[in-house]
Amino acid sequence: MKKSFIISFLLALTLIFPSISFADAAPGDVIITLGENLSEEDKQKILTEMDAPETAVIITVSNEEEHQYLGDYIPKATIGTRALSSSAITIGEQDSGLEVTVNNITRITEEMYTNALITAGVKDATIYITAPMPVSGTAALTGIIKAYELSSDEAIPEDVKQVANEEMVTTSELGDTIGADKAAALIAKIKDEVAKNAPETDADLRAIIENAAKELGITLSDADIQRLIDLFNKMKELNIDWNQVGEQLNLAKEKVFNFLESEEGQTFLDKFKDFFISLIDAIKAIFS
Repeated sequence: MKKSFIISFLLALTLIFPSISFADAAPGDVIITLGENLSEEDKQKILTEMDAPETAVIITVSNEEEHQYLGDYIPKATIGTRALSSSAITIGEQDSGLEVTVNNITRITEEMYTNALITAGVKDATIYITAPMPVSGTAALTGIIKAYELSSDEAIPEDVKQVANEEMVTTSELGDTIGADKAAALIAKIKDEVAKNAPETDADLRAIIENAAKELGITLSDADIQRLIDLFNKMKELNIDWNQVGEQLNLAKEKVFNFLESEEGQTFLDKFKDFFISLIDAIKAIFS
């Protein structure tokens, strides 16, 4: 069951939509991003699929923008030459959290998007991400952030956008070895601990990462741990509102920590519990 997708850009908006006050976006307002290279037929199909209201604001995302935010993290050939991913963002009530649903997205999970969007400062919205055919989904984050900026009338710093995209790619690639659900849960748990404890050194970060992995039953290589240390060091250096990160994670916990509620997660917890029961029994036997 599915769970509930700047400077020059802002200048362009004043030319394209001169009469709309985006700062007045209210709960229920919808902004849609369409891949620039979609055919007219595919655009109409996607708008129908989204059940797009007549009042929705529609913007486009170019392949150039996709390369701008992903070019440092994945091969250019993987990004491709066409912008096809599309998204609809519906403004939610305050403190409603993020709800992400995907269709035809093969590589990036709903939880991965949620994690990265929280890093970027996106909050309180329902997001739907789709494409006319199965695609990896790595480029969709660009459109979602663009739509959120439009709705909030707040430009997200470029370095924050970059680290959000890097986080999404890192989580996806980590998912190749440990599983997508575990990777998303791990990143969320690390982020939650960083928001609570404000680690100051690499040793502090390493301890948080290793403890989170241990709690989730995940084995990380030294290279994995170092990559995560590097990623979270970048986050620490940016003007990220960690209080908001913690608040949004708390609202989204049932989504980003869903591994713990999954059959696999419950099996792990049962095994973990059985281990301690066996350990206690063994200790009792020693002293009996």
